[in-house]
Amino acid sequence: MRAALQVLRRAPRLRHQSTAAAQKTVDDAFLASLEALATTSQSPDVRKLHGDDESHHEPIPPEVVAFPESTEEVAAILKLCNEQSIAVVPYGAGTSLEGHIQASRGGVCVDVSKLDQMVAEHPEDLDCRVQAGMTRKAVNSALRHTGLHFPVDPGADATIGGMAACGASGTTSVRYGTMRDNVLGLTAVLADGTVLETGSRARKSSAGYDLTKLFLGSEGTLGVITEVALRLHPVPMCVEAATARFDSLEEAADAVQALLLHGVSVARCELLDATAIDAFNAFSKRNEESCPSLFLEFNGPTSEAVAAHTELALELCADCGGRDIKRSQDESERDELWKARHELYYASCALKTNGRAIVTDACVPVSQLPGLIQATSRDVKENNVVGPCFGHAGDGNFHCILVYNDDDDEDYLERLKQVNANLIERTLAAGGTCTGEHGVGSGKKAYLLREKGAAAIDAMRSIKAALDPRGVMNPGKVFD
Repeated sequence: MRAALQVLRRAPRLRHQSTAAAQKTVDDAFLASLEALATTSQSPDVRKLHGDDESHHEPIPPEVVAFPESTEEVAAILKLCNEQSIAVVPYGAGTSLEGHIQASRGGVCVDVSKLDQMVAEHPEDLDCRVQAGMTRKAVNSALRHTGLHFPVDPGADATIGGMAACGASGTTSVRYGTMRDNVLGLTAVLADGTVLETGSRARKSSAGYDLTKLFLGSEGTLGVITEVALRLHPVPMCVEAATARFDSLEEAADAVQALLLHGVSVARCELLDATAIDAFNAFSKRNEESCPSLFLEFNGPTSEAVAAHTELALELCADCGGRDIKRSQDESERDELWKARHELYYASCALKTNGRAIVTDACVPVSQLPGLIQATSRDVKENNVVGPCFGHAGDGNFHCILVYNDDDDEDYLERLKQVNANLIERTLAAGGTCTGEHGVGSGKKAYLLREKGAAAIDAMRSIKAALDPRGVMNPGKVFD
């Protein structure tokens, strides 16, 4: 994985990307005041790292990076920046796919990676509270002794704060839901340094506005999240994986719909087209048949319960044209399968030398998924571009990885962009969203008005203005 990330970061960015140039805003007096509040760095390498995520967007480094170690330090930093109208860009692990960490107005990057501790565990109530810089894997490692886990799995080992800020989800969302379903409350620092506590440990509440949900998906534009209270789930006692091959995307998508309509308790339900399987094989040294495929996982408290759901699912897959159906209870085989699936973004980029990608993130009602996938696959072929399709079919979310490199001419890049635009237009026409889990960031601002409408955007702007009147929080993201 580390090698893949290094190759990806050396690859070229999409040419002719329109991005606001960073403005120099900090002076020596400001830097002296900032250094008195927290550890800072102006190292070119550190600044470059903090302006460069895993997306195709042009990296724009901040002028200085601050490394607070507490909510109080975050509050002091934001208060200082707000008083001088200095832009603030929150940073977790840099795994964004939509340019969230571009410092388009220069300013200060607030890296929360030192806020990496478990604050409280309440296994008897199935919840815990963590600092925002703790990563998903670190949380589950700390919880191992409890028999509980935090199941939201976006693939990347993102920080919990970043996952909350983007409203993330992933392969397990069909069973456990998204961050919006699994965050009970949080601590956020507003632009002026006010520390806001939202939610409670109660499993339900009718007390006032739901401020927790307001910050989930806010992408750092309303404040910096410093702590998150998480809903936990028992680690399943029994797990079984299965794969099924199909002769067409239509058959595979129909099988997904059949599983959901029959109430099969599936924990993961991933669909890959033939090009994605080719990338999967080449990158992970596997030898799967090059055809549309489903990767499935089932879990539960007993082997009998899991077997019943697995058998029903595989019968439904066969009824929809599934063949070469395999199942496995071997943990190492399952881990290898899902590791390869999680690396599919890098595998797709590797289809071209030094490849990068525009990553689509369409999510539609599940009944609309078969038609959308088929139309996108045809569009990719007709435009003669490289675009593996795969995704979390169980909740209607799929990704087309539109790959390019520095050798591609303008005509190829324009065709790539057109496939992306066509996909989003079809998605919105089907009642879906342009982003199911990656967030708007810099990359999907153009589609937000089309999706939400002017009244909704005006309401969002009003909320932003109320909480961040000087517009210092992650400017240029979500909307301009």
